[in-house]
Formats: sequence, C-alpha cells, structure tokens
Amino acid sequence: MRILAIFACSALLLITVTGAKIAAFTAVDSFDFAVLGDRTGEAVEGVYEEAWRETNLDHPAFVVTVGDTIQGGNERTLDTEWEEAEAIFAPYRRFPILLTPGNHDVWSAGSARAYAKYSKRPLHYGFDYKQLHITVLDNSRTDELSNEELAFLKQDLAAHEQQPVKFIFSHRPSWILQAVLGNPAFPLHQLATRYGVKYVIAGHIHQMLHFDVDGVTYLSMASSGGHLREDKSYEHGWFFQHTLVHVKGDKVSFEIKELQKPFGKGRVSTPTDWGAAGLIRR
Repeated sequence: MRILAIFACSALLLITVTGAKIAAFTAVDSFDFAVLGDRTGEAVEGVYEEAWRETNLDHPAFVVTVGDTIQGGNERTLDTEWEEAEAIFAPYRRFPILLTPGNHDVWSAGSARAYAKYSKRPLHYGFDYKQLHITVLDNSRTDELSNEELAFLKQDLAAHEQQPVKFIFSHRPSWILQAVLGNPAFPLHQLATRYGVKYVIAGHIHQMLHFDVDGVTYLSMASSGGHLREDKSYEHGWFFQHTLVHVKGDKVSFEIKELQKPFGKGRVSTPTDWGAAGLIRR
C-alpha cells in the first residue's frame, strides 16, 4: 500500500509539474507586446512621443523597436542624442524596452559602444517572455546579414528551440528581395523554418509591407517618427503607427494602429491587409 501511495503521489507530482509546463504554452498564458517603427531618418517632430503615448494606453508587457532611435552620424553628439531618447523612454521604463540597432544608431566602433551603453544590451541578443522568444540581430552597418549574425541566430534559436512562439527582429529588411521573389532558399529563411520561427520583422524603409514565404511572415514596419514619402499615401503603406501583438498560447495576431490625429486617422489593420505594394484589402 505504501508503494502504491508513493506511486500515486509521484504521479500527482508529475501531472502537476507537467501541467505547469503545458500551461505556460497554452491559452492559459496570454499577453500583448508592442512594436514601434523607426524614430529617426528625418524625424517628424512629436510623432515618436505620440506613438509612445498611444502604446502606453495598450498596456503592453514590453516594447520592441526596429531601430533608428537617434539621428546619429556625429560621434560628438552621441551622448546628447541618447539622453534625449532616454527622456522619451523614461515615463515608460516600468516595462522592458528592447532596442534594435539601426544604421542611424550604429555606424562606427564608437557609436556601437554608445548603443550598448544606452540600450543596456549587446548589438545582438535573445529575449524570453513566457512562451515567446525574440532574437534581435544587428545589420546596422550592412544591407546583408553577416555570417557572424547568422551563426548567432542559429546558436540562439537552437538554445531556445522549445519556445513555441519565435520572432526575429532586425533593422534593415535584409530578406526583402528574396521575400519579393518568394524564394525560400536563403540562409535566414532556412534557419527560421528549421527552428519554427513564424515572424520576421524589420524597419528602415518606413513602409508597411507584408510577405508570406513558405509559412513565415515577413513584415516591414511603417514609421513611428521617421519621415514619410510625400508622394505616397496610407494605401501605399506610408503612415505613422504603433503595433500591438497579441500572443495567446502559440497563436499570434496583430493590430497595426495608425496614429490618431494630428498624425493620422487612427485606422487599424492586420498584416493580411497588406502586400508587397501597400493595401490589398481596401
């Protein structure tokens, strides 16, 4: 009887422990996080601050930016520019802010050191939140992903293979030509499919674009402060936005929220509303 009792207790413990693990990866666990586009690149005054105010109203668990936090280009003004950015972030430091290195942030060894100092993160890194894993890559100084970045990506994804929801962020959309062609035969995509990454997100061009390649969603995020093309419109993907990502178990959905007046009209869309040249659902 004692053996049976011990077995029963062990079985209960196993169910409890296993159940706890499963619960972390099912509909029991749900949360939102926000994605912000570029702040700079001929920044429009007041837009980034408004994007943060509207993001704050959504109460995200954390925020990811796609890079270009400062205007950069001058190492003598690095500290001043990062301090100005920090003043914007300061009211929202109650949740984690994950920066991605952009070409305006990092262009030299000195600017790379400043980025690490003020972002408090290395140029590439991984981040876990419950069932989600995010890999942030550095292509700030090149249009392509270097062999070093791809090696880091492989290492990071392999180490977090059991996370059921995975995102890759970088500043430049190094994948965009292959995505336009619908070609799955490139290293980033092969790693994404091997390790179950479903979402690859970038900024840099300030335009909302969406591609699906072999089960992976690629998104170019519209701006959150950097300039817009004057000859283009919302319908072409040129607008100021903040995006809320809903994660429930292993399911993910997006609300791409155009800023309210005076910087937009508050229109809300999803990735499937967009294609390679703007809106496909009007």
